[in-house]
Amino acid sequence: MGYELRVQRESPLAYAELTQVTGPADAGLELRGSPETGEVFARHGDAEFAVATWQGRLYGKPASDWEVAHLARLADMVGGRLVGEDGEAYGIRDGIVEQVNGDATYEFGKLEEILSLGPAPWSA
Repeated sequence: MGYELRVQRESPLAYAELTQVTGPADAGLELRGSPETGEVFARHGDAEFAVATWQGRLYGKPASDWEVAHLARLADMVGGRLVGEDGEAYGIRDGIVEQVNGDATYEFGKLEEILSLGPAPWSA
């Protein structure tokens, strides 16, 4: 079981809203499932990878910077913010994927570069 990042918003996210933001081809994401349970997939090359889970709420358990970047994009697309179990926030600022925890900021790197590299898993 991995570390969970969840999308939070002022108002609850509805499944219908999620289908709207993942539906356009230029979003690069595809939602599969039902209003009760589903997954959001992203493509890299010829393969598809699950980057988020829907079960009345939207969350993911990333294993790579690529997955964090997709989760941060998705949170932004639905007007929310991506929050970790310890209260840290993840987002995209000026094209840079970053983690903010109190006064400390960690930059993962440029969004487009991270997405182009693909889902290379973190080493242990």
